[in-house]
Amino acid sequence: MKRLLFILSLCVSTLSFAQQTYSVNGESLKLDTEVEGTLDLLWTSVDGQFRYFVKTEDKTITELKNTKNENNKYQNEYQATLADLTDMDASKTKFTLFDLKQFINKYNVSQDETYVSTEQKVKFKTRLGVFGGLTNNPFTSNPENESAVFFGTELELVQDKPQPKHAGFVNFRYTSKTDNFDYKAAQLALGYRFRFVNTNGFNMYAQTKFATLTKVDASFVIENPENPGTFVTNEVSNTEFDAPLIFGLGADFKVGNGYITFIYDSLFAAFIENGDHFSTDFALGYKFNL
Repeated sequence: MKRLLFILSLCVSTLSFAQQTYSVNGESLKLDTEVEGTLDLLWTSVDGQFRYFVKTEDKTITELKNTKNENNKYQNEYQATLADLTDMDASKTKFTLFDLKQFINKYNVSQDETYVSTEQKVKFKTRLGVFGGLTNNPFTSNPENESAVFFGTELELVQDKPQPKHAGFVNFRYTSKTDNFDYKAAQLALGYRFRFVNTNGFNMYAQTKFATLTKVDASFVIENPENPGTFVTNEVSNTEFDAPLIFGLGADFKVGNGYITFIYDSLFAAFIENGDHFSTDFALGYKFNL
């Protein structure tokens, strides 16, 4: 398991920091830490609006503001705040997480020669999910196109920043047999996701499972080649490792401290042939931030 998590960590380039609750001018806010050093850079997002804060070594938290005047033009107050805190020119610093992070990192390096900027740190934010659904086992011979119930759990690793596009995941799913299709399977899979629609409350993504370890127990009734017209039961029990590149599509809907997820899991595979029927492999679940 440790080896799988290590491999998964290499799939995601990420910066991740813990979220904490702070009191700022009488307002209780849950803030993420983007930079830690002589000055800390904190941020939060509410209804798609981003707010940024700086915390000094004496724990004083100051909000960086960029309000509009009566002519509807931004006043860039945050630049003066940064200049007062650092004695550095902030006039070319934009009001974005990337620019503010670059500015704070530059200041922290100037104050502490041992400081390691956040670009050099690799940490992870994880999400734990559970799911269940129906599948017709598209990569297995299924003459009657029987659908079976499956369920499982998943660990997802994402960048701890607004709307991360890339994610790695490891999941386990168990597919049960049916009365008319004696096939069951337990699978551990390693995969990658790319979010091509990405907002604060909703995202859609393409995913691929590039490595799977599957244990199958099944029985199939086949015609006896040595005695045509009679049938025998063929028992199968094996475990196989594959690199199938199974592709799917999914969507996340933000609800509470996590996401309702819908996944069309096994649309097709690059290195495994589909069975005789078009894939129907759908899952519904929920994953929450750890």
